Amino acid sequence: MVGRILQPEIKSLIDARNFVALRELFTEIPPVDVAEIILDLPEDEQVIIFRILPHALAADVFEYLDVDVEAQQQLLRGMAHEQVVGILNEMSPDDRTALLEELPSAAARQLIRLLTPEERRIAQELLGYPEGSVGRLMTPDLIALRADWTVREVLDYIREHGQDSETLNVVYVVDDRGKLLDDIRIREFLLKPLETRVSDMTDGKFVALAVADSQEDALNVFRKYDRSALPVVDSSGVLVGLVTIDDMLDVAEEEATEDIQKFGGMEALDEPYMRIPLWRMVRKRAGWLVILFLGEMLTATAMAKYQDEIARAVVLALFLPLIISSGGNSGSQASTLIIRAMALGEVTLRDWWRVAFREVQAGLWLGLILGAIGGVRVLLWSVLGEHYFHREMYGPHWPLVAITVGLALIGVVLWGSLAGSMLPFVLRRLGADPATSSAPFVATLVDVTGLVIYFSIALYILRGSML
Repeated sequence: MVGRILQPEIKSLIDARNFVALRELFTEIPPVDVAEIILDLPEDEQVIIFRILPHALAADVFEYLDVDVEAQQQLLRGMAHEQVVGILNEMSPDDRTALLEELPSAAARQLIRLLTPEERRIAQELLGYPEGSVGRLMTPDLIALRADWTVREVLDYIREHGQDSETLNVVYVVDDRGKLLDDIRIREFLLKPLETRVSDMTDGKFVALAVADSQEDALNVFRKYDRSALPVVDSSGVLVGLVTIDDMLDVAEEEATEDIQKFGGMEALDEPYMRIPLWRMVRKRAGWLVILFLGEMLTATAMAKYQDEIARAVVLALFLPLIISSGGNSGSQASTLIIRAMALGEVTLRDWWRVAFREVQAGLWLGLILGAIGGVRVLLWSVLGEHYFHREMYGPHWPLVAITVGLALIGVVLWGSLAGSMLPFVLRRLGADPATSSAPFVATLVDVTGLVIYFSIALYILRGSML
């Protein structure tokens, strides 16, 4: 009766896409009447109405729909219908946000279970799970138990429904509203008397993921607690799915591949190498190459500034590749170490000063080692050149050249280590992926600054002799 009276008003509000008014209207109607109204509407409008209901009301309405199982399934299938996608795209951002509220756990789990893999992907988008979140990765195929069941009832239930579960290593205890209470290993049921209650076996100590958690955060939780599977809950603590370790291995592989590709100085391909179209691969590689090329142009600019010094002391140019490569290599080393430490959770943003202190020490020692080798190299070539070839390889002022090269290597390696270790922190603080501070990017940065350090030291030491 109520449905027929309000049907013209409801139809006009749907046509006008006035979902805020619809939501307010339905909150004043008893759930049983809302269920009747939904059943009288076309399939795509049923979905829209159900999605705008407040969470608690939607749960009650869905329960009233259980008198018609086919109606429930039709409603759930409709949530992946292309017409609904079109309507969502037409909505204003604030109204669309209201529609993307969480569904009741029973509805969400049944929806995902009913659909094909492609429809499941669409449904998870409609459910409001962000891209790259645990909600996009989970499966609803799990075993959920009640606390008042006995071990005998649990084993009977598992025998009947276990073939549909993603894993039987762990089962989950929920209350009447589907809220997760605990997780219990299946071996515990095999070792307990048949009349033992599930409530006697729970301790409330469990680890769970949230549907909105990122897949990277979930991977860290798996590493920390060494689990083969973890439950997924919504914002109300209701059990909505399960993520297994094999899903996490796929995430880890994708992350590693993406980071390795970024380390090489390009965008992540997101596709297998042999399948990605040639033009798309060129486009993903060209961007960073252009940026790095423009950066290296600064090196030429820096060298032009010191061309008079190079003309008066050509010997300085002989050591440019040595100085530049050493600084770039030390920076790439430090950047790679810190990015990996961040990925494993070993280093956080607040550790930047500790990392800086360690890298200054490490850079100083590494610089001393390379500086000593560089100085010895100048010494040996000078002595051997004069002895065997009867000419001075680096001129009469070779001791000053040796000191210049040694000190420049210390300064450049120290700066490269510090810059390479701090750049990931800067990018993380700005909300960017630290992996983008790839080895070529760090090397380019250190190349330019390394030239300045080298020639500044040369000007100070060689002034009055060679310069």
